[in-house]
Amino acid sequence: MFKNLCPGAVGIKAGFEEAVKLAKDNGFQGLDLYLDAAKQMGAGKVQEIYAKAGLKMGTGVPCPDFRKDEETFKKGLATLPESAKLAAACGCTRCATWIMPASDELTFADNFKQHARRLRQVAQILNDHGISFGLEFVGPATIRKTRKYEFIWNLPGMLELCDAIDTPNMGLLVDSFHWYTSRGTVEDLTRLKAKQVVLVHVNDAPKGVAVEDQVDNQRALPGETGTIDIGTFLRALAQIGCDAPVVSEPFSKTLPTLPAAEAARITAGNLNAIWKTAGLK
Repeated sequence: MFKNLCPGAVGIKAGFEEAVKLAKDNGFQGLDLYLDAAKQMGAGKVQEIYAKAGLKMGTGVPCPDFRKDEETFKKGLATLPESAKLAAACGCTRCATWIMPASDELTFADNFKQHARRLRQVAQILNDHGISFGLEFVGPATIRKTRKYEFIWNLPGMLELCDAIDTPNMGLLVDSFHWYTSRGTVEDLTRLKAKQVVLVHVNDAPKGVAVEDQVDNQRALPGETGTIDIGTFLRALAQIGCDAPVVSEPFSKTLPTLPAAEAARITAGNLNAIWKTAGLK
């Protein structure tokens, strides 16, 4: 695993070259790809910049919008081959997206079929370019309670969807908040193979709130409250040899108000602290 800067996940607004500097100056080991910048400067230049800064490549391939109508999905899918080709040329080999855990329109069975059909098309294109595809389960029960039909909301269920999609590049985006709110176990994590973990999100949950009452966008920096056992979470992933980017996604209200350099410094310091908590090098 490596500490990766995803500026948007912590509310940092920065162009590509500024983001590279922020990542390098604050000791991050990786940075997400800025695909628009790659279109302008070319894959070779992007690779040169990453190599000079000593950074690994995080994620950066945009997933087509598969949650709306068929026309919207097909329109987005049509742009994916070009984006995937460019991302792969830059050295980006990971794409990830989240799955809504409930629906007002589709029953579980119909929703499963639609997700498998649409995401199989996405996965096949990504696989053609050597890109892994990670799906994120969303754990909080408070979301499922607001919709008519429940859908996949935990790790075992998401693995079933990956199996149904049935391409060799399928895997998971594993988020510590969703692992916690879905009442996930260490065994859920240690049963995975390293290649199945495409991306990792780390964060914490508010204190004094029951698991079933946790709200998706109310979180904290990983290790901040101690509600989620982030050390155990990271050690379990390290045990299976996970080599995925680790991104802080705290939905912080404070970080976006700070200068970019300060937000990056705090984010990096926090990741270093949880690495130490987990006993990782």
